[in-house]
Order: sequence, then structure tokens, then C-alpha cells
Amino acid sequence: MESIRKNFFYQSAYQILTIVLPLLTSPYLARVIGAEGVGIYSYTYAIVNYFVISARLGLHNYGNRCIATVRDDRAKLSQTFCDLYCLHVVVSAVAIIAYIGFIFLYGEEYKKIFIIQGLYLIAQLLDINWFFFGIEKFKITVTRNMFIKLLTVASVFAFVREKQDFIKYIFILAFGSALSESIVWIFVGNYIEFVKPSLRACRKHFFPMAVFFIPSVAVSIYKMMDKIMLGVISNTVQVGLYENSEKIVNICMGFVTALGTVMLPRMTNLMATGRMDESKGAIEKSAKIVLCLSYAMCFGIIGISAVFPIIFWGNEFQQCSYLMMGLAVSLPFTAIANVIRTQYLMPRHHDKAFVLAVCAGAVINLAVNSVCIPQMDAMGAVVGTIMAEILVCLIQLIAAQKEIPIWRYAVESLPFVLFGGIMAVVVYFMGVVLGYRLLTLVLQVCVGGFIYILCSGIYLSTIGKKYLRMDIFSLRKH
Repeated sequence: MESIRKNFFYQSAYQILTIVLPLLTSPYLARVIGAEGVGIYSYTYAIVNYFVISARLGLHNYGNRCIATVRDDRAKLSQTFCDLYCLHVVVSAVAIIAYIGFIFLYGEEYKKIFIIQGLYLIAQLLDINWFFFGIEKFKITVTRNMFIKLLTVASVFAFVREKQDFIKYIFILAFGSALSESIVWIFVGNYIEFVKPSLRACRKHFFPMAVFFIPSVAVSIYKMMDKIMLGVISNTVQVGLYENSEKIVNICMGFVTALGTVMLPRMTNLMATGRMDESKGAIEKSAKIVLCLSYAMCFGIIGISAVFPIIFWGNEFQQCSYLMMGLAVSLPFTAIANVIRTQYLMPRHHDKAFVLAVCAGAVINLAVNSVCIPQMDAMGAVVGTIMAEILVCLIQLIAAQKEIPIWRYAVESLPFVLFGGIMAVVVYFMGVVLGYRLLTLVLQVCVGGFIYILCSGIYLSTIGKKYLRMDIFSLRKH
């Protein structure tokens, strides 16, 4: 089996690619299809995504956990996979039928786009990433995704040349997703035998999987509903501004997501084999690393927020400066919540706390959006997102505080807030003095990174020596 170190390397390499590619394509797309084109894609995809989530029915996290539990027994592994996938096919079929009905009843304005984006539902039907994550074979999924993403980006530059080509852009992304999910089926036969699914087992899996569906819907409400509400209450231009601003923050969150994806199956296995002390140690290290990184990303985005949108997307996206600042504030809360969720709540089957947290986040997001979007447009959606992420994080912290001293880790990480603040102030005023140029942005990134690394290095080599005192990657399986 591949080690955590290798898996994290694969996931990190993939996340680096996901950082580089949007940075290459977003300036091009902003100028070719404009804020309205980006907004139409984001608005329609947000709607399609609800059908995708319904088709998934919580399978990603639940399936990952189930597979991780039985991965050492090939017979059980084969049966579990076939049972879960059979259930997935049935649920996906229902979601696809519902989506077709939606297109004919309510999707007239963007009918052609909705039909094209139906490919995302086909992709979801073919998706078995949860299986490979459960057996910790990240290399297979990562190499496939990297190849398809590179092919997709090349296709965007080759075929999307003018504003009317945003239909081609939507097709390229949707088709790339379907192609990516289909390729992985070539490898699944190396790890299992296909057996007849057990209807009794399918019924048994349905309700626990449905429990994971609830937080999936709740998360999607405060991740995707804000774009739908912006499109309905405001306009698609505001959706485009919000989409690009959120994209930068999500790119930064990729590293945290990579760690959570890698650690979920390993933590589940540690829990199943009774190695509780090792799991607590891993959570401590993960929390500290994530807080250190998230503060750097948060203040880094704030520092470059005035220059970045104009350089990358043009004057049409100048308003993104304030949106990026606001969304960056949510990064530390989102990051630590990810650690608690993937390394403590889910491996220990504390599903109720997870469900409560994300449902509360969804409710506060809808409430704040309803009040703020009519008055503040995209910035209203930013306020709703910040409030939701803070609430989700706090509820998960309370649920884990009896066994995991997350609050202590947060206090110990406060020096990094100071370092980030210093970096943000210096970098921001560099932009004011040097003006809106590409060279300015490059200098901001280099100087900001140097300041944060220098301050952190001095701290960790002196009074903060014990901050990172164990190696998360040294965990081994029995």
C-alpha cells in the first residue's frame, strides 16, 4: 500500500496543477467571454450541481469510509464495492430522470446549456474515486485527473476564441469531467472481482449514506446557492465577479483539501484497529500545519487583492478586490473545520455533529444572503459565506473539544496571525506605491512569501520549536 507521504505528494501535485491551470485560463476567459459569460456558466452549473449531489447521495465520504474498513479483505472489498455501486446506479438514474424533467419544465432560458451540462450527471454515474481513495491508491486518480485537466485547458485555448464560444467552453468542461471519470474503470478490476450485488446490503447502506447526503446538500447551499441567489436577485455579472473571487480562495484551499482527502481513509483505519493515540497525534500535527498555511493564504490574498483582479481579469473585474478580501477571511475557519471533519468526526462516526454543523451553516447562509444580497449584491454573498464558515467551524470545534484540544492549537498558532498581518500590510502598500502592473504582482508574491517564511522560520527555530514536534507522515499501517 502507498504511504501517506506518497499519497499526499500525489494530491499536492494535483492541487498545484489546479492552482496553475486556473491562473492560466481565468485571465483569458475573463477577456474572451467576460463577466456575463463566466456568470452564466457559474449560475447554470450551480443548479446542475444539486442534481449531481442528489445522484451522489453522500457516497464519496460514506463509500470512502466503508472501503477503508474492509480494504484488507479482497472478498469483502469486492462485495462492498458492488453493493455500493449498485445503489449508486439506482439513485443516479432517479436524479437523471428528475433533471430531464427540470430542463423541460423550468430550464427554457438556458435549455441548450443545461442539456450540455447533463454530462456532469453522466460523469457522476461513472465516478468511483471513493473506491480508490478508500484503498489509498491516489496515484491512479491523480494521474488521470492531471492528464484530463491538461487536455481540457488545451482545448479551451484552442476552441474558445470569442464571446459566443462560451457554449464550447461549457461543453469542454463537462465532457472533460465525463471522460475523466470513465478512464478510471480500466483499473478497478485489478483490486476486486465483480460479484452480484446484495439487495439486502444495498438497503442497509442506503440510510447511512443518506445521512451523508444531508451535509452534502447543506454544504452545497452555502457553496452554490449563493450563486443561484445572486443570479435571481441580482444578475449574472455579479455571479461572474463572485465566481472568479471565490475561485482564487478555493485554489488556496486545495492544499488543505488534499490533506483531508489523504487522511480520511488512514484515520478510519487507525480507528478501526484501535490506534487512538496515533490518531490524536496526527490530528494535532494536521491542525497546526493547516492553521499555519491558512493564515499565510488568507493574508496573502488580502495583500494582493487590489492588484490581482485588474492584472488577471481586467478592469471589468475590479470589484473582485473587495470580494477576495472578504472571502479570504473565511479561509482559516474552513481549513480547521476540514481537519476536524475528515480526521475526527467522520472516522469516529460522529455524523450527527457533522450534519448539525453544516445544516446550521446552510441556514445562516440563506438567511444572511436573503438580507444582504438585495442591498450589497456579490458582497452580500461574501458576508453570508463568512458567517456560514465561522458557524460550521465553531460547532465542529465544540463537538471535538472533549478529546481534541483544538482551542489550544489555535492559541498556539496566533504568532502566525501576526506574521500574516505584517506580510499583508507590506504587500498591500507595495501595490499602492508600484501601481497595477504584472511586475508589481510578481514582486508582491515574492516579498510576501519571503516575509512570512522568514518570520515563521525564526519563530519555529527559537521559541516555537515545539509547535511542529511530530511527523504526520510517519504513521504506518498494520
